[in-house]
Amino acid sequence: MTSARPALASGTPTRVDPAPSAEVPTHGGHPATHRDRVATHGWLLVVVGLAVLVLALLVAVLVGPAALTPADVWSSVRHHMLGGEATLSTLRDAIVWEGRLPRALTAAAVGAGLAVCGVVMQALTRNPLADPYLLGLSSGASLGAVSVLLLGLTVLLPVAAFAGAGLALIASLALAGTLGALTPTRTVLAGLAVSQLAAAATSLVIFWSAEGDSYREVLTWLMGSVAGAGWSSVAIAGVALLVLGVPLAAAGNLLDAMTFGDHAASALGVPVERVRWGLLAAVALLTGALVSVSGSIGFVGLVLPHAVRAIVGSRHRAVLPVSAVAGAIVLVLADTLARTAFEPRELPVGVVTAALGAPAFAWLLHRTRKSLT
Repeated sequence: MTSARPALASGTPTRVDPAPSAEVPTHGGHPATHRDRVATHGWLLVVVGLAVLVLALLVAVLVGPAALTPADVWSSVRHHMLGGEATLSTLRDAIVWEGRLPRALTAAAVGAGLAVCGVVMQALTRNPLADPYLLGLSSGASLGAVSVLLLGLTVLLPVAAFAGAGLALIASLALAGTLGALTPTRTVLAGLAVSQLAAAATSLVIFWSAEGDSYREVLTWLMGSVAGAGWSSVAIAGVALLVLGVPLAAAGNLLDAMTFGDHAASALGVPVERVRWGLLAAVALLTGALVSVSGSIGFVGLVLPHAVRAIVGSRHRAVLPVSAVAGAIVLVLADTLARTAFEPRELPVGVVTAALGAPAFAWLLHRTRKSLT
C-alpha cells in the first residue's frame, strides 16, 4: 500500500488523504461505496456472527459417535454450573463436559485470537502475507513444546511453548534492532531468520531424541490440534484472549493511522514506535498463549483477514471484531470436521485449515489481482 504523507503548512498537519485502497467514504456530495456502508454497520455483522458461533459450538458438541441432543448438553452444563441432580449417565456427561465442550471453546478462543493477530501483523508490517507466526513465534513455541514432550514432561507443555514463543520474539526484535531502526522490513527479515533457526533446532531435537509413539505425539502437536484440550486450555486461551485480544481488537484507529506510513501517523499524533512495540508485544504474548494449547494452526490468521476485508472494507474498526468472530466460527467448524470426517481416526485441525485455506487464499488472490499489480 502506498503511504500518503500529510502536507505541512506553518508547522500544522493538514488532512491526510487516504490511499486508494483505504476506501473511506468520500465527501462533497459523493456517496460512500457499498463496502464502506457495510463497514459502518460492522457491529451488525458481529452480532450475527456471534449467533452463528453459538450454533457452531452447539453443532461441535452434538456431532460425534455418541449421539447427543441439545437437552443432553443443557443438562450437563446446568449440572456442573448450577448444581442439582445429574440426569445424564456418567459417560455421556463426561463426553459433553470433559470432552467436546472444552475442546470447542478452546477452538473458538484460538481461532478468534489468531485472526485478530493476523490483522494486526498485516497492518503493522504492511505485508499482506503476514500472519501471527511471522516473528518466529510458532517455531520458537514448537521448539519448547517438542523439548518437554520428548522429555516426558507433558504437564509443562503450555509453559514451555509460551516460553519458546517469548524467546523467539526477543531474538527477532533484538536482531532487527541491531540492523538499525525497527522497520517493518527489518522486523520481517529478522523473524524469518529466527524462525528458520528454531525450526532447524526442533528438527534436530526430534531426530536425536524421538522414539516410538513420541513421534506421533510430536507430529500431531506440530500440525496443530485441540484434541487434548480441557478446561485448563479454555482458561489459558480465554484469559489471553480477554486480556490481550480485546485491547488489540480495539486498536482499529491506531492501525488505520499507521496504514498510511510512519510519517503520516506521527503527524496525526500517534507515537509510532511506542505503539508498534506495544502491539507487537501483545501479538506475541497472545500468539504464544494460543500456540501453547493448540500447536501451530496455519492459514486462520493469514486468510481470514483478507476475506473479511473483501466484505467490510479496510477500516480496522470493522475488520478486527468481524475477523475475531469469523476466526472462532471457522476453527470450531474445522475442528468438528477434523474430528468426524474419518472416524474413528482423527485429523489434526491444522491439516484441515491448510487444506481449506490454501484454495481459499488462491481464490482471494484471483479476485484481488488488479489491486496487487
